[in-house]
Amino acid sequence: MEPLISILIGLLVVVILLQVRAYLKLKQKSKLILVQSREIKRQIQEQEKRNKEVGGLVHEKQQLIGLVSHDLKGPFNRIFALIQLMELTNENLTEEQREYLGKIHQIVADGLSMIRNLLDNRRLEEQGIDQTPEQINLVLALGSLVKNYRALAVKKKIQIQFDPPAQAFVLADKMYLNRIFENLISNALKFSPEGKNIYVSIEEKGDKYAIGVRDEGPGISREDQKNLYRKFQRLSARPTGGESSTGLGLSIVKTLIEKMGGEIYCQSEEGNGTTFTVKLEKITGEPIKKENQKVAVN
Repeated sequence: MEPLISILIGLLVVVILLQVRAYLKLKQKSKLILVQSREIKRQIQEQEKRNKEVGGLVHEKQQLIGLVSHDLKGPFNRIFALIQLMELTNENLTEEQREYLGKIHQIVADGLSMIRNLLDNRRLEEQGIDQTPEQINLVLALGSLVKNYRALAVKKKIQIQFDPPAQAFVLADKMYLNRIFENLISNALKFSPEGKNIYVSIEEKGDKYAIGVRDEGPGISREDQKNLYRKFQRLSARPTGGESSTGLGLSIVKTLIEKMGGEIYCQSEEGNGTTFTVKLEKITGEPIKKENQKVAVN
């Protein structure tokens, strides 16, 4: 009987020792988990602090960009207006002076385009840009833009061809539409060599209008096409007249088109030019007639 009791006591002691050992290990693990938890919490707090600092810096940078861009827009607009006035009364200028005036015109137009893109990007990031859809005749809207850009195209000996239908009505925001095609036409000019053509077209495609802007420039590589609409994306092809770019134009174009429920496509091959096609839903039924609407495209 006594040996059995001794064995039981021995087993009991072993069990107690094992439990004590397990308890000590568990306690050690708990301490380790607590230390790790505190470290993780500290790292999270530091990351949140850094995120707030970065967020503050980003906001401050956006505010600064917006402020500078807005303040620059006024002087650029005044210079642009003065250049246009000088070009209207340039009979007393020499050929060399006219050439310099044309270059200044091109540089100022390029600068204004960059400022508009910076301001548009800021508005889109912060609160978006409200749209007011209205009935728009694409022929009139694009005709006006083509007429404006022909003056710049002449400086690079480029012809802008526009052979529109009699009328083409869509429901769209006028400001959105202008910004979209200002970017597409100015990009076509920017990347087109001297002596080439740019073709602006309007085609009826079922319940949509397909508006195309085609150039005879160097084209866009397949690699560039993958990231075409990313912000601040610089293409491998370089502007042919030394123009600058923010890399924001196509990103803004795509955003504005999608906000209006439209689509944009790019067809390009290196060495064979580029075509951007914008599809917008046409107005069904009889368009509202307005008096004194004249197409100014010539």
